[in-house]
Amino acid sequence: MEMRDFGRLGRISALTLGGGGIAGVWGTTDRGEAVATIRAALDAGITMLDLAPSYGVDAESERAAGDALTAADDVMITTKVQLPDEEADFEGRIRRSLDASLSRMRREHVDLLLLHTQLRPRDGSPSGPGHIGWREYRESVIPAFERLVSEGLVRGWGITGVGHPDTVVEALREAPRPDAVQVVVNAMDMPGDLWGFPGVAPADDAILRVARGNGVAAIGIRAVAAGSLTSSLDRVVPADHPAAADFARAEPFRKLAAELGESPAALAHRYALSVPGVATVVLGVKNRAELAECLAAEERGPLPVEEMAAVVALGA
Repeated sequence: MEMRDFGRLGRISALTLGGGGIAGVWGTTDRGEAVATIRAALDAGITMLDLAPSYGVDAESERAAGDALTAADDVMITTKVQLPDEEADFEGRIRRSLDASLSRMRREHVDLLLLHTQLRPRDGSPSGPGHIGWREYRESVIPAFERLVSEGLVRGWGITGVGHPDTVVEALREAPRPDAVQVVVNAMDMPGDLWGFPGVAPADDAILRVARGNGVAAIGIRAVAAGSLTSSLDRVVPADHPAAADFARAEPFRKLAAELGESPAALAHRYALSVPGVATVVLGVKNRAELAECLAAEERGPLPVEEMAAVVALGA
């Protein structure tokens, strides 16, 4: 497994095991298979788990990790906290969420705590529900995160970079900066149901450039666009769901994958791994078979220049 720079937090494997798949967000699985998948990922050289209380019923991803991990496992853990605007006691909410996560995972600290709430436009213009404002982020969230670092409960903190693009860019430029940012990195630039800013285009390439220029580690998410860049969606969604629309739009990508002798999922992951500035790519796999496909894709290395250009052209 290739190891990459992860900023102040050291080195990290090119692949990270995400919590959504093992918690049943992307199709059916169970606790036994989730635990086995975590163990297989660690054995293969994956050095970080990306979890969240919201992944699965009753924080299933964190509970599966608690069952899977032992005190001897040298693995980094990321978890998250959601903070809707109506929350008055931001620090209290953060601490309660983290305490509950640590209890479920049977850990004394996490390596990275991410704000799992999208940032509103900095000028206060309307955006989707459940987003957080710039003032609340700067004046309440950052100081709370910094205190948790000083107390040793977290080693670093970060943000989910699918908020309003201009606000995310400012968050990466203005100190104190996050240690890491999660960025949508996929071949068709599809944020899917994460996007809450109608009429505003995603700016993931710009976010990656600013992160790299300011020493913020970039974590690539949605490599297969919530399943839209695979052979078939593994869950039933309404016809008007963003994943259904994205799956239809991605037919040329599946055709290109066949021409290159790759499965769509493998090509999608090799693309994300080849994007400059991405420290690690989060896998949404739900079992060991899907994990094995991603591990094999990583082992084949970056896409050749001409294949990368062909994939980029599809998303242009």
